[in-house]
Amino acid sequence: MKDVTAQGAPAKPMKKSAARLGAVQALYQMDLAQTPLNDILAEFESHWLGQEVEGVEFPEADVRLFRTVVEGVLNDQRRIDPMVDNALTKGWPLKRVEAVLRAVLRAGAFELSAKPDVPARVVITEYVNVAGAFLDRDETGMVNAVLDALAHDLRPDEFKGG
Repeated sequence: MKDVTAQGAPAKPMKKSAARLGAVQALYQMDLAQTPLNDILAEFESHWLGQEVEGVEFPEADVRLFRTVVEGVLNDQRRIDPMVDNALTKGWPLKRVEAVLRAVLRAGAFELSAKPDVPARVVITEYVNVAGAFLDRDETGMVNAVLDALAHDLRPDEFKGG
């Protein structure tokens, strides 16, 4: 089923990208500040997504996708974290990974495992792009490698024959 806006039109890819970026920012803030879920959702939906903050215009976001990713990561974290741990280089458990990188990996892993309607390659590309907004090239390469490994494990049929 395709995501649609309230008016029934397909949600624009830019809104989905903005939702993923916002979700990673929200997860990062929750991780560092221990902000409760309802507080973070209210804060981002009213003050960040689609708003101008300190002279920076934040793009309009697909709020439904934003909520799905943030809530999904929190609800499935006990399942997601071990999956990501297994895909990371041995000796680098997720808890040792920097907080922004951890948020990106969790969000990407959630979408790969819970949103089969979104192609794995789209999920990987989107979260590599999100990582690029915050992290250096080596870390974005790590996001690509970890999410690619997870995608091959979780969705092997998408990678058959090519």
